[in-house]
Amino acid sequence: MFRFALILGLLSMVGPFAIDMYLPALPNIAAEFGATEAATQITLTAYFLAFGVAQLVYGPMADAAGRRLPIVIGLVIFGLGSAGAAFADSVAQLALWRAVQGLGGAAVMVVPRAIVRDRYTGNDATRLMAMVMLVISISPMLAPLAGSTVMAFGGWREIFGLLCAVACLSLALTLFVLPETLAPEDREPMKAGAMLRAARVLVTDRVFMGMTLVGGFGMASFFVFISSASFVYVDQFGLSATQFSLAFALNAIGFFTASQFAAPLGRRIGITRVILVGVSGFAALTVLLFALLAAGFGSLPLILAGLFLANSFLGVVMPTTMVVSLDDHGDIAGMAASLGGTLQMLVGGLTIVVAGTFFDGTATPMVGAIALCGSLAFVLAQLTPRREVTV
Repeated sequence: MFRFALILGLLSMVGPFAIDMYLPALPNIAAEFGATEAATQITLTAYFLAFGVAQLVYGPMADAAGRRLPIVIGLVIFGLGSAGAAFADSVAQLALWRAVQGLGGAAVMVVPRAIVRDRYTGNDATRLMAMVMLVISISPMLAPLAGSTVMAFGGWREIFGLLCAVACLSLALTLFVLPETLAPEDREPMKAGAMLRAARVLVTDRVFMGMTLVGGFGMASFFVFISSASFVYVDQFGLSATQFSLAFALNAIGFFTASQFAAPLGRRIGITRVILVGVSGFAALTVLLFALLAAGFGSLPLILAGLFLANSFLGVVMPTTMVVSLDDHGDIAGMAASLGGTLQMLVGGLTIVVAGTFFDGTATPMVGAIALCGSLAFVLAQLTPRREVTV
């Protein structure tokens, strides 16, 4: 299982690397193009929205053509988008090429979810998903550091050149190492009618929609942090690009370390209860942190500690909500993974746009938006019917 998780994790890292690696460069990009913080954040929103919509294509394609072909196509598109971004001469052009990146990067996010469902269900699937997320956890810890290192010797454009090289390496991994997990006899042709019927089954399943949106608002909270943290840590608190990378990694460590406890906790108390406890802890801590900041206690150590603890609770929520939402839909796992991923990325992308209208370069509105996401996830978790997955 570990080797399989390593392969899927390395492929799944491509999308997060495209997000995290250029975060230290956001203030520099804004300065070079003479753009506002909100305008620069659009380069993230463009990536997320394209990333979300494209998953609607890759999921059914993975059900019809097998799991490897969509990944190959996605990586080629991602590589082209990375090369284009390296030569952008305006924020608008950069946003366009970032959207192309998102169109390709979606494949290596949605298809691995379906591959997990091909091989495992229940707590075994949670364990594999958590192992995949452990590999992905290298991205938020190393990608910003890698980005700041590249900037020390070059600039933000070289970051996208390196992402193009990452796409080429991932393509080789897919072609020569990744096994095909969907047998030809189990494949479903891409027919509009069948896709619509599958989508109707999914959107009318309250558990699928509820768990998808719980995970979606959890993901949206992290997107808000991603889009705002570099401005907050660098401009408000005066951190260097390298110091920002370390602060960013600290917040990510809590999330991914906690994710490794999701499967053992699921076996002990049930996966549904793990989700409820995780969402409750995340919502309570983020609301408390926002209240402290609003009251004037806005020190950097407090923010780092509060987000670390909150993201630790969120870490057990993300892999478990994915497993519960897909568990009852093994026959349309590709469509379920793609629709779920699309909904989550759209929620995240739109949250960045809404939060950006209130962002003033300080931590308080950033944490307020994160607390709102946590509160919405908590409410949805309470309203979603309980369905324990097969162990």
